[in-house]
Amino acid sequence: MPYRMVLAIALLCVMATGAHAASAERTRGVVSYDDVRIDFIVEGAGPLVVLLPSRGRGSLDFDTIAAGIAQAGFRVLRPQPRGVGESRGSVTGLTLHDFARDMAALIRHEGGGPAVMVGHAFGNWVARMTAVDYPDLVRGVVIVAAAAKAYPNGFAAAKELSESVRKAGDSRLPDEERLKYLRMAFFAPGNDPTPWLAGWYHEVDEMQFAAGRATKQSEWWSGGNVPLLDLQGADDPFKPRAMMNEMREEFGDRATVAVISNASHALIPEQPAAVIDAIVAWMRKRAP
Repeated sequence: MPYRMVLAIALLCVMATGAHAASAERTRGVVSYDDVRIDFIVEGAGPLVVLLPSRGRGSLDFDTIAAGIAQAGFRVLRPQPRGVGESRGSVTGLTLHDFARDMAALIRHEGGGPAVMVGHAFGNWVARMTAVDYPDLVRGVVIVAAAAKAYPNGFAAAKELSESVRKAGDSRLPDEERLKYLRMAFFAPGNDPTPWLAGWYHEVDEMQFAAGRATKQSEWWSGGNVPLLDLQGADDPFKPRAMMNEMREEFGDRATVAVISNASHALIPEQPAAVIDAIVAWMRKRAP
């Protein structure tokens, strides 16, 4: 057998063994307080990292990047939002402070951190709220695919984008129609949106939308006083290019901006390797 073929087979065996080991290390846990029960996935060992999904979605969206971050030497927690998996709790009359309290209970359960909070889209609101309310438990915030703080004057697409988000997750609509909205709001040209036809939770989306509306932006926007990584998709319609440096302009050296090409608002399923590399590099430098 030629040497190159032997080498290739050996490499595949090593990769398969590593993937199996990483999968075997992935476990589930539950943390409870009052009437709240938070189901979470945990993997890896090292400094704590918490991954928070976007609105109306669950933490299984992070399978690939959770494994990559864990393999880089971090302990990765993926809490399921209330209403997803085994997570339970009140779903009415909530604010982002309630979700931050859930995260604080989780971090304390896992030793108190402090943790880097990684929030995708709506998840970054919860990540920043946690950093504001519980500064002793958070050492940094990664803001993944966040919308602009306010759209520039004359930005005509805001209403259309909001409608696209709602319809993309509406399982009552035909798949072809939903794919149109997924391409419009979430996926860059050429990237496959079909995996995101699944994984939506309508009731969770409504709960989170209401909690966001019940919380003033000024309460969570700062992310406390910890280092911030603003991780953007170059084609994200929710972050017009005119606004790409808004975090640096407002927070100075506390904020780092990184832009990933060929990615939109979904970002994580579009460019998982680039997302892993950017987050790990930033944590090692700014939030070890």
